[in-house]
This record gives sequence, C-alpha cells and structure tokens, in this order.
Amino acid sequence: MRGFGDLEAVIMQLVWDRGGAVTVRELFDEMRQERAIAYTTVMSTMDNLHRKGWLNRVKDGKAYRYTATASREEYSARLMREALAGGGDTEAVLIHFVAQMDGEESEVLRAIVRRLADSKGQMPG
Repeated sequence: MRGFGDLEAVIMQLVWDRGGAVTVRELFDEMRQERAIAYTTVMSTMDNLHRKGWLNRVKDGKAYRYTATASREEYSARLMREALAGGGDTEAVLIHFVAQMDGEESEVLRAIVRRLADSKGQMPG
C-alpha cells in the first residue's frame, strides 16, 4: 500500500468528512467551488479508489453512491504500519517517532499502551 495521490487524498477527505454515501456529482459540485476540475476527472478518480478497495459503491439509479471502506484513522494506521515495516530497525524508528511527540501525544500513547496491556492481562512495561 502507498499513500493516496493528491486528488485521491482530496476526494477521500471529502468522503470522510461527509460520513456517509456520496455521489460523484455531489463531490464534483463541492470541489469545483475551490478548483477548476472536470466531472470526468472526479469520476475516474473515484472509480480508481473503488478498484483499489478504498471506496465501496452501490448503484442508485444511473449513478453510484460511494462510501469509504476504512476510516481516516484506519488509513493513517495502515500508512504508519507500512512506514514502520519499511523503516529499518523497528526500535530505532519507534524511538525517533516517540521523541518527536509533544506532551499531549505522548500521554495519549501511554494511556493506549496501559489500556492494551490491561486488556491482555499484562502489566504495562
């Protein structure tokens, strides 16, 4: 897996922001307010995202209604997992990642580790 292209990322953000099924026309109408873009470009990009497994679609009359197959957070987690897998020494990568966190982020990480350890019946390390 790799990250989305620029237009794919914009479309996925709009789909996630809407939180439900959306048509090409609805996204096109929203996007053309901010940029010059062709309907067919939006349609082909959404079709590509469907073929890649990021969007589900259901026929609704002559159009399709699209929904995301994964949440924004699940997508981010997949990117993080891919980066970790391809980053060399896992411990070193995690050290650098955690060192870049601010206080609030590191507290969230501690809470998650505690919660995961508790759910597995283990003491946090």
